[in-house]
Amino acid sequence: MACALSLGRIEPCKDVVGGITAVYFLNYQELTVTYDATNTDAIDVLGSGLTAYKYDLKGSSSFEQTVTSSRDTGTTFFDQNLNLTLHKLSKQSNKEIKLMAYGRPIVIVEDYNGNFFVAGLENGCEVTGGTIVTGAAMGDLSGYTLTLNGQEAVPANFLDGTLAAAGISTIVVGTDF
Repeated sequence: MACALSLGRIEPCKDVVGGITAVYFLNYQELTVTYDATNTDAIDVLGSGLTAYKYDLKGSSSFEQTVTSSRDTGTTFFDQNLNLTLHKLSKQSNKEIKLMAYGRPIVIVEDYNGNFFVAGLENGCEVTGGTIVTGAAMGDLSGYTLTLNGQEAVPANFLDGTLAAAGISTIVVGTDF
């Protein structure tokens, strides 16, 4: 049976932390993906000559995947939800957020444990909501909140190795607008 389990799992050590440190956006495109030969749920290479746009994150950004499985319809899919908080309003950021909302980027999420996850690999991720906010009090957020959602047949794959090894030759790092 193709759906048979293949491993057990012990209670792991408490040596990890939560949170994401950066996201890398790739314009949506067909990728030439090479999966790890021994772990076909991990990606070795996404393609070649790819350009990624890096957004550094601090604070309340998060990445969550929800499993939706139905015995009635015989379907399973994974909702990939990325919630971003980006500090500081700027003309340049407004333009990029607009372009992101118009498109459906593929997103690589980097967590504080050194893991990279590829969200929206097949279908891209859609901006489904967000705010551009000035805040009311001195200590309030002046910036952006964004929600991106991807729906995929499999969970976001782990990316083995470095971004360069995965075929990303250019990482465009923003400035403090």
